[in-house]
Amino acid sequence: MSVRPVPVLAAGYAVAVAGLTWYALVAGTRVYASTGDAYPGALTAVAEPLGYFTATLAGALCLGGLLFVVVTSRPDARGVIDEHAFRGHLVVERASAAWAFVATAMVVVQAAADAGAPVLQLVGSGMLTDAVLASEMARAWVAVTIVAVIVAVTARMSLRWITHVVLLLPAMVGVVALPVSGNAGQGPDHDYATSSAIVFAVALAALVGVKVAAAVQRPDEQLAKRLLLVEITTGALVLGYGASMLAVLLGPAGLTGSGYGRAGAIAAATLTAVWVGDVASFVSRRRGGTAPGTALRIVGATAVVVVLAPIAAMATQPAPRLLAHAFTTWDVFLGYTLPDPPSVTTILTTWRFDTFIGIGAVVLGAAYLFGYLRLRRRGDGWPAGRLVAWLAGCLMLLFTSSSGVKAYGSAMFSVHMAEHMTLNMFVPVLLVLGGPVTLALRTLPAAGDGQPPGPREWVLWLVHSKVTAFLANPIVAFVLFVASLYAVYFTPIFDTLVRYHWGHELMSVHFLLVGYLFFWGIIGIDPGPRRLPFLGRLGLLFAVMPFHAFFGIATMTMDTAMGEQFYRFVGLPWLSSIQDDQHLGGAIAWGSSELPVILVVVALVAQWARQDRRDSSRFDRHAESDYADDELDAYNAMLRDLARDRR
Repeated sequence: MSVRPVPVLAAGYAVAVAGLTWYALVAGTRVYASTGDAYPGALTAVAEPLGYFTATLAGALCLGGLLFVVVTSRPDARGVIDEHAFRGHLVVERASAAWAFVATAMVVVQAAADAGAPVLQLVGSGMLTDAVLASEMARAWVAVTIVAVIVAVTARMSLRWITHVVLLLPAMVGVVALPVSGNAGQGPDHDYATSSAIVFAVALAALVGVKVAAAVQRPDEQLAKRLLLVEITTGALVLGYGASMLAVLLGPAGLTGSGYGRAGAIAAATLTAVWVGDVASFVSRRRGGTAPGTALRIVGATAVVVVLAPIAAMATQPAPRLLAHAFTTWDVFLGYTLPDPPSVTTILTTWRFDTFIGIGAVVLGAAYLFGYLRLRRRGDGWPAGRLVAWLAGCLMLLFTSSSGVKAYGSAMFSVHMAEHMTLNMFVPVLLVLGGPVTLALRTLPAAGDGQPPGPREWVLWLVHSKVTAFLANPIVAFVLFVASLYAVYFTPIFDTLVRYHWGHELMSVHFLLVGYLFFWGIIGIDPGPRRLPFLGRLGLLFAVMPFHAFFGIATMTMDTAMGEQFYRFVGLPWLSSIQDDQHLGGAIAWGSSELPVILVVVALVAQWARQDRRDSSRFDRHAESDYADDELDAYNAMLRDLARDRR
């Protein structure tokens, strides 16, 4: 008799709910007393971890379900997913609706818990809005609610493969919003913890969602192997980044000295056992052994669902290190100390490795180098200039995100502006010149007949999709490139983003992607949307310069300082004037925009010259062909005339 997955998963959820309820009732007063907060009552104390657990599970089912559809679907000519993937799509539809509902309720519950008031009393007091605005976690729940509604509505309206790819981005934002606003975003070394929490939250959600979708949908053997690789990869990321977060947040008590540590030990042991089982299954398949049965897949899926309960318990109580540490202003706003002013020496020696963007730069460089070596082993050539450009871009990204540039950039506007210009104008130019999409298309194998689409087909669909065509349209990319500069810095958005480490990470990723889109349309080597003629691209490039110049001049002449409250709270003792530092940042924005423009102009002119030579060669071959055709036609006409004369 086959095991039905849904009842088993529901039983696992019920066990997790019972365990969290017992934990909240037993440890609730102690958790609130440890921070000096008032106890909000049993209902609120129980609702907080239960709501966190349920919403985290629903978000994981959304993200993992979207990933399941992207990886397993066989779209038709219109890009609509097939029947098997549609069952995974239904999981996304239902989970996103539950996600939106629970997140909405948690806005109120979280505000009540942080205010130390019973939830029903807060709702009837007329102070709900003030309580939400005063709670950082409640505001994070608002963001989760917005994301969940977007996913629910969009998933209901479209069945196209590209739609599920696009929805991965807001779903990732939704699962990341809470972890980066909780323990990981507080106290000493919170820059390390926040960067690790971003990857940990996404990987955990993907692992849980894919495992549940695979257990419920029961894919065929080929797709099951593909999903198993996804599970092993995400499981390794969860274990590695989870250990990094625990190292920052546990403090001297260790794994066994507190309820927080014991919950972490339970979660780590369970996830390790599941990951070891996945690796053993993969090795068995590679050696020709039998695939694990349905019962084992259901057990693995149920285990990762249940493990979200101790993680929810950890997220809704303060980490031990935060309770034992004597906070300084720099702990709150930076997570580290900056005793010396910036100099060449401090910029080169003050390293705080970014476990999100820094690791990303290393992975991008290694993947590109792997593709290059694979082409060489196959006997195919690849321009060395592209390899150098890509690796240089990755090294510059690593240095900018993990050296003193990032450390001082989080505390000083002038260094931040240097970081911004590097990520927005220097790094994208080098990455675009590397031609990564072309390398991927030449390296990745095509799916064979009867095989499900693979990474090569996914890259082709994504590059030639309407979404990419819209975003990479030269006019749209130009507007994003210019408008985002003014929208971030000349609105209250910057005051919010500069306060948090996740805000710095978001700005870095945003400016990097926007810069890549803009320069892709100007000097891009990879296939993509239709580009402007060379003169049009050159004009678009020079059209950017006045906007950057005006931004720099405006920044240098403003009477008020951007992010002034944050910079005053940081209070760097060797920074004499915040206003002067902003003026220096404006000068950097103005002056540093010329060098990358020169680099782009040189690359554009070189591409123009090569294209002109190719066109000339093609014209010459065509002319020679036309001349030969004319001679042949004349010869045939002469033969016809001779034949007519003989007759």
